[in-house]
Amino acid sequence: MKTLKLLNYARDAWVAGDGSFAEIRSAITGDVVAETGSKGLDFKAMLDHARGVGGPALRRMTFHDRAWMLKDLANAIMARKEELYALSYDTGATRTDGWIDIEGGAGTLFSFSSKGRRELPNQRILIDGAMEPLSKGGSFVGQHVFTPLQGVAVHINAFNFPVWGMLEKLGPTLLAGVPAIVKPASSTAYLAEAAFRIMIESGTLPPGALQFIAGSTGDLLDHLTLQDVVSFTGSATTAMKLQSHPAIARESVRFIAERDSLNASVLGPDAGPGTPEFDLFVKEVVREMTVKAGQKCTAIRRAMAPAQHIDAVEEALAARLAKVKVGDPREEGVTMGALASREQLESVRSAVAELARSARVVAGDPDASPVAGNGAFIQPILLRADDPWGSPAVHDVEPFGPVSTIMPYRDLDDAIALANRGMGSLALSLFTFDPAVAEEFVLGSGAYHGRMMILDRTSAKESTGHGSPLPVLVHGGPGRAGGGEEMGGIRGVTHYMQRTALQGAPEMLSKVVKQWLPGGAKTEGEVHPFRKRIGELEIGYTLKTASRQVNLEDIERFARFTGDTFYAHMDEEAAKANPIFDGRVAHGYLILSFAAGLFVDPAPGPVLANYGLENLRFLTPLYPGDMMRVELTVRSMSVRNAEMGEVRWAVYVFNQKDEIVASYDLLTMNQP
Repeated sequence: MKTLKLLNYARDAWVAGDGSFAEIRSAITGDVVAETGSKGLDFKAMLDHARGVGGPALRRMTFHDRAWMLKDLANAIMARKEELYALSYDTGATRTDGWIDIEGGAGTLFSFSSKGRRELPNQRILIDGAMEPLSKGGSFVGQHVFTPLQGVAVHINAFNFPVWGMLEKLGPTLLAGVPAIVKPASSTAYLAEAAFRIMIESGTLPPGALQFIAGSTGDLLDHLTLQDVVSFTGSATTAMKLQSHPAIARESVRFIAERDSLNASVLGPDAGPGTPEFDLFVKEVVREMTVKAGQKCTAIRRAMAPAQHIDAVEEALAARLAKVKVGDPREEGVTMGALASREQLESVRSAVAELARSARVVAGDPDASPVAGNGAFIQPILLRADDPWGSPAVHDVEPFGPVSTIMPYRDLDDAIALANRGMGSLALSLFTFDPAVAEEFVLGSGAYHGRMMILDRTSAKESTGHGSPLPVLVHGGPGRAGGGEEMGGIRGVTHYMQRTALQGAPEMLSKVVKQWLPGGAKTEGEVHPFRKRIGELEIGYTLKTASRQVNLEDIERFARFTGDTFYAHMDEEAAKANPIFDGRVAHGYLILSFAAGLFVDPAPGPVLANYGLENLRFLTPLYPGDMMRVELTVRSMSVRNAEMGEVRWAVYVFNQKDEIVASYDLLTMNQP
């Protein structure tokens, strides 16, 4: 393989570093495959460029604009994925490992793109929660909102997933409207640079949105401000060094860390040999040990089983590990590749040696090289600690490779305590078919783990597994794991935004957030709103309907037709005895049906479908003889594509006293 000269991408140009370069070697052969360096870069100018060019360009875009941008980036990665797979082998990754990294990374962008278009408005400001009334007359209210930070996200990534690790941070960052500077780990930087280059060459990104450092960050951190974010994945030692940087402390720079994690997997007390859960546990521990050669922040480092089953667990794991074929991932039949570098190999061997002082190796030889040559190969290593409370190293030392330690527990309380002894993890898995066991474990251990998977025979077939972070769930953990969160759907996006409490008149705030708020101005027109396309509607456009009377015959006919003969609708005495009602009342769903009859314009037109109600509340009973009318107001609008978009209508049903009988949001799909 030709030695690659990695370039930096600074201020929208590819730039080579000056002077000395660091060599990057193949994990398979030990040959030099790339050289990298960033000496000579003006890091302050890079930050200024992101803040002054990239940030404003991204903030001019709506959430939907940015979501479509993510989809284009994901498509660009997928279109050239084979180029990335070809490079990925030299990182030690098998094709399966590469799939997680490359296509899993693109999938994360697809997921954020989809959630951005479905869950965020086609606007630039994100509302957070309901409006808060602040005055008796309603002319002064509060509304929390999110707006993009006006700084830079500095992403410092780990070596194990050079593509996914980059894209799982970029997804929420770019969707939030914040530019980023990416710093990959050196040992696999050539794969990260190739994926980054594909995104730049796609022509999708506005100027200044992304920059890339193929080497040291120099004095980059010295120039951070309160508007910036540092998102780091790596060791606890490096995380603490970064977090204590004077600029980060002085400026209160947001710092998101994902670091060391001694993740646990627990075989439930009910899951003995012969049960499906026992077999699933054994399979999952081996998979987590060998996928990516165990170089996963979520890999199972501690496997716990009831004391009476620990021998059976050891035997089953050893038998399954013996079938693992270690070798060049390009060769057919190889199921586990190499560690990322010779340095990583020595680090893992050192960690195993430390663990072996209080535990014993029961499968694999950490000092034997299963493949000849200068590659970074190692066998899967299984250790056993029969006295887990007397073996502190198994809870404190993380061998970042295909290594796991099995240990017995006495009872469920002991298992919970052992799991928590890791002092915070990214992921825990529990294998049980007993809901009572699961409940106790969640209550006893949830506070120590960012994610908990409860696996049994029911969910196993469709499970994504112990170690698979998902874009829609938080990826992070407390304590030792860093205390941060990444991804998590829209939660991950808001990590790169500022929550602000707006105060003012409802009409003013409605115009600011581009959504009608209760108390805001309403406009009426001669044209029924269902005859208007989205582009012709305006926030606050309102239809006030005529009134209709609801009589006892309506209530009884509705009851007979639907079968809803609940006593409050059919039995006067029983209804009066109810502390809520003064007598028989109209069905809530009758009120909704009559409301639709009052405001619907039946002819074909811009309204394509009603696809849901949200926030429905019945506030005042409607009695026989009462009148009801409806006010239908455009709350917000969001175009999804060339064929349709969503209109959210605020619906209020009033009685003859102008009391609110019911309120809800009606969602319709309309022509744009």
